[in-house]
Amino acid sequence: MNIASFDDLLQAARQQAQPQRLLFVFASADLPDDSTAAQRDSFLAGEGGALVPTMCVDKTAEELLTFSDLVQESTQFGQEWSIVFAAALSGSGGLAPTSEAAEKPLQQMVEAIKAGTLGTYIPFDRQGQPVMLA
Repeated sequence: MNIASFDDLLQAARQQAQPQRLLFVFASADLPDDSTAAQRDSFLAGEGGALVPTMCVDKTAEELLTFSDLVQESTQFGQEWSIVFAAALSGSGGLAPTSEAAEKPLQQMVEAIKAGTLGTYIPFDRQGQPVMLA
């Protein structure tokens, strides 16, 4: 299935043979201290910078109805974010993984994002649209 929106992600998760737990890492863009003048100019124009994870959460596909629900919940923590990375953890035996089972994969996502290893995660902007990262 082609994921063209956050709603597509939710639909795909709900269609899997086993229940899914969705993993989300919210990140903000930051300008590294050692950035060049050109990098600072690009950053001020809304491009570039380094992605810094600010918070994470896991939800079953049934707990999350819309992207707006996720955005609204994120505001409760008072952290700014510009992009959210999503992944799914598959259950077994007809049961979704528990939040406890999601802790280690969530921490691995955080570390991967810090390291710039983003290939297995789907990034979404604040409107729920997939983002192509260069």
